[in-house]
Amino acid sequence: MFSKSTWIRLPRSVVVGHGVLDRAVEVVDELYLDGRPLIVTSPTPEELAADRLVDDFEAAGFEPAVAIVEEASFSAVEDVLEAADEIDAGYLIGLGGGKPIDIAKMAADELNCGFVSVPTAASHDGIVSGRGSVPEGDTRHSVAAHPPLAVIADTELIANAPWRLTTAGCADIISNYTAVKDWQLAHRLKNVEYSEYAGALAQMTAEMLVERSDSIKRGLEESAWVVVKALVSSGVAMSIAGSSRPASGAEHLISHQLDRIAPGEALHGHQVGIASVVTEYLHSGEGGEWKQVKQALASIDAPTTASQLGIDDEQFIEAMTTAHEIRDRYTILGDGIEEDAAIEAATTTGVL
Repeated sequence: MFSKSTWIRLPRSVVVGHGVLDRAVEVVDELYLDGRPLIVTSPTPEELAADRLVDDFEAAGFEPAVAIVEEASFSAVEDVLEAADEIDAGYLIGLGGGKPIDIAKMAADELNCGFVSVPTAASHDGIVSGRGSVPEGDTRHSVAAHPPLAVIADTELIANAPWRLTTAGCADIISNYTAVKDWQLAHRLKNVEYSEYAGALAQMTAEMLVERSDSIKRGLEESAWVVVKALVSSGVAMSIAGSSRPASGAEHLISHQLDRIAPGEALHGHQVGIASVVTEYLHSGEGGEWKQVKQALASIDAPTTASQLGIDDEQFIEAMTTAHEIRDRYTILGDGIEEDAAIEAATTTGVL
């Protein structure tokens, strides 16, 4: 008897475009969320957009409160939980980049209340995914949480964010190329459950961004539109899969190791972008698609070498040869690759 079942959680509303921050009250109203909103943000987004958001909610008769997140940590989640308890918050709004959105997402999951994502930068697909990322010591934890009920992405704000954040978001999407290949490999060799739909969506999203990489330009609001739509698609693919598999393979494991070996040196998206160049080489050899991946990164001014990340050759090779130890997730790295093989891949592709 067929007994398979799944539960896919997706945002109810995704509002993207020029000036849509001003529609936040309307979006929340359609979600039928009750109680006081707690806006979770960090210092820079607070200066850029929090006052607008607070004024709009106050004008609509709400009493919003603001919690400032200085760093991504489990203690920050606890601080937000305390702030929410103090005002008896009905729902949380994450305003900013990855840090406040991830913290608000995890706190809302703990409170079992609604969560709305309002990104001010398109730096990674956490703006819509059901996972939060928090560093602790020399490791980074990926924590499951409910995806946002709504995403409000104002392309005017995002286009004015630091360009390196946008290129990091693009690189994060481009890395789906190798994430999907790793997932398919794990399905064939380890019988890991694979979703054709989720895999195809993640791969199509990466291909779309690679094909349109020449049109991703600094300060161009239409570029912000393209990147946000791609990040949303990637997040939806993860929700359909019920895991981060469509967007996280060996390239993410290497990035997590770089976070441990050289903390704070580079943005997550830039790290996974470069790591996807070498993992694509490991998948397909010298004649594979690693050149297209690297060219796409270069065309959007994203880093294409370890030195551009601020990471030396030895650190990058160490990350490649030890990344398989991070978690029980089968990838092209298998049970580890030899140092000589890692050096060959990184030098042939020009990453070193």
